[in-house]
Amino acid sequence: MIVDVRYGKDGVQKVDIPEKNYIGTYYPKDVVCEDADKVINESLDHPIGYDSLESFLEGGKDIVFIVNDGTRPTPTAKVLDALESRMDLRSARYLIATGTHRAPTEEEYVNMFGKHLENLRDRIVVHDSKVSECVNLGTSKNGTPMEVNKIAVDADRLVVITSVEPHYFAGWTGGRKSFLPGVASYRTVEANHKMALGMEAQALKLSGNPVHDDMMDALEVVKGKMIFSVQIVMDRHHNIYKSSTGDLNPAFDQAVKWGEEVFIVPVPEKADVVVSVAPYPMDVDLYQSQKALDNGKWALKEGGTIVMVSKCREGTGSDNFLKQLSTSKDPKVVIENISKGYKLGYHKAAKMAEISTWAKICAVTDLDPAIIESANMTPYKSVSDAVQDALKANPEARVMVLMEGSVTIPRPPE
Repeated sequence: MIVDVRYGKDGVQKVDIPEKNYIGTYYPKDVVCEDADKVINESLDHPIGYDSLESFLEGGKDIVFIVNDGTRPTPTAKVLDALESRMDLRSARYLIATGTHRAPTEEEYVNMFGKHLENLRDRIVVHDSKVSECVNLGTSKNGTPMEVNKIAVDADRLVVITSVEPHYFAGWTGGRKSFLPGVASYRTVEANHKMALGMEAQALKLSGNPVHDDMMDALEVVKGKMIFSVQIVMDRHHNIYKSSTGDLNPAFDQAVKWGEEVFIVPVPEKADVVVSVAPYPMDVDLYQSQKALDNGKWALKEGGTIVMVSKCREGTGSDNFLKQLSTSKDPKVVIENISKGYKLGYHKAAKMAEISTWAKICAVTDLDPAIIESANMTPYKSVSDAVQDALKANPEARVMVLMEGSVTIPRPPE
């Protein structure tokens, strides 16, 4: 069986997997998508908790949109297309929720804003967690200082445009995540992400997830602020499947239900070898690509091999993450070191090290092989080489491919 594995934006690597070994290739589920403009407009016509977007915006003197950065697949431009007939887009400012990511590139700006970019360019503000002026709004129940970008705090109308898909420690993206980590200070994000070290912080899990609970606390401190949300669920081809609009939390809850229809994927068995791909644009760096590993582990047998496939176009990402992951060849020691003192990025190192305690991690990237080795992974130039080596070690190995591992949650039989 020849499998075409996506690599980067347009690349493909061919892998020959013998029929006896091949379980299958899995994606988020195929769902029926209607016209994107129709889906968004119908949801805007029937928002949850509000009469309409137009009535929400009425009287607004300082309208601020919070939009996702270029590492997320959110179809912001298509939402703006739909909003164009309902409001003057230049009446608002657009705060890019980078969290702790870098500012968008020009290519990402074009992807994010589409035909509206030049018209809105002077209305766009990029959040910088280390530099942007943030306002302290109090402390969460878990002790996280709630420091949020002043532009968002001062706005008298906030409109959040986001997408909802599984997240490896927050449960799901979307909703509250636009505030924390989206437009929060570095100190706030670091305190929140420290809670990702716990086993309760995992994909799909909201109830009892300390990271999610902390994010919900962040919203409590801006209670009373007028917030309207547009929360999009996409299919595996990045077509718009559903749109949930209106009050932030109920709209998020509805989007999660639709997200479960797309991203939770039954698989017939656990595999000895899982090839998990971080698809463009989620292949930006090693730090972001870790999500493909974390999702892929749910389909992997103990003692198996997981092959992460990611171009890592811009390198490794967080220095803290890589440095901590490289402190020892023993993953248990890495985890122990992290428990002694947390810095932002350590949560990803801990999640990767935890997998390394019971499985072998291989990586097909454009990174220097020495970097991959220092991070306790085995580097490969091609997916084919990685799979063939795994089959040499275990000729009977069962192989599964997750073509969009960053957003696919495989669910094997209990």
